[in-house]
Amino acid sequence: MHKDLREVLLSRPELEAGVKKLGERISADYAGRCVTLVGVLKGCVLFMSDLAKSVSVDTRMDFMMLSSYSGAHSTGVVRILLDLKESIEDCDVLIVEDIVDSGLTMEYMLQNLRTRRPRSLEVCTLLDKPSRRRAQVPIKYAGFTIEDKFVVGYGLDFNGLYRNLPYIGVLKPEAIEGKNICR
Repeated sequence: MHKDLREVLLSRPELEAGVKKLGERISADYAGRCVTLVGVLKGCVLFMSDLAKSVSVDTRMDFMMLSSYSGAHSTGVVRILLDLKESIEDCDVLIVEDIVDSGLTMEYMLQNLRTRRPRSLEVCTLLDKPSRRRAQVPIKYAGFTIEDKFVVGYGLDFNGLYRNLPYIGVLKPEAIEGKNICR
């Protein structure tokens, strides 16, 4: 376990089993169709890669980058930093997110993507943190429901660090307060 973590919340085997289960559900629900996975960068990268390998139907992949965080806190203002490269009109779209926390970013993303007239639009998140929800968003696929803890690893970060951990851990408060950022 990394020195800046208080505990491992989800181990690598637990993550693998959860992602496989999500992939099986998605494959069954989209049987005979092509699904467009829209990943929310940067946190989704490891999850989306593993999820795509667990989905047995035809898939397309595209990415968006949105921002509402500064350090450990949400600013409440969502900005699109990178938009989709392909049209999603008349497509079955599945947003792939690492964590749904306040729900504000996902609410904004859903509103934005609905204007592009997809055939269907659903949300798949690795982690759901309902205790922090400020906007109610429909989550069709959730890998794990977690308590209100600041988590990192498996794509989730704090100031760009810890994404490469193969598990999800809870960051120590002192790591949040005094972390020097690599430059």
